Amino acid sequence: MPTNETLVTSVLEMHKLGQEIGSKLQAGDLIILTGPLGSGKTALTQGIGRALGITDITSPTFVISKIYPGKIRLVHVDAYRLQGESAAIFDDLDLESYLNSSITVVEWGEGLADRFSSEYLELQLNHGPNENDRFVSATPHGKRWDSFSL
Repeated sequence: MPTNETLVTSVLEMHKLGQEIGSKLQAGDLIILTGPLGSGKTALTQGIGRALGITDITSPTFVISKIYPGKIRLVHVDAYRLQGESAAIFDDLDLESYLNSSITVVEWGEGLADRFSSEYLELQLNHGPNENDRFVSATPHGKRWDSFSL
């Protein structure tokens, strides 16, 4: 059950929200992003990256994962193509070796990335009533996220 929800009305606002979230993150944090295509998952990750001093984040849809050096290393994964029978490829990414020293953001990671840790933040993005509107809600998992709010 989501703890809180916010309305975002532009890509710029999504970047700002990502920066706010990114400023609260630390090495070892796992963020799982869920939501339909075009809901703003990569834009949110770009904002998180900006908080870490990273400005060149692009969607890893076709390469599956990218690692960005920054104040804290950011591991950005798009697991969209790894659902179903391709899920075994997800294990080959060896994300566990980066978890403790990086911030890991996994788009489409529900049911895949959440098995690596009981401590993670799930951010759900959904389309709003207007074309550019997005609802972002947060569901904390574990003590690390007890006091988190958007």
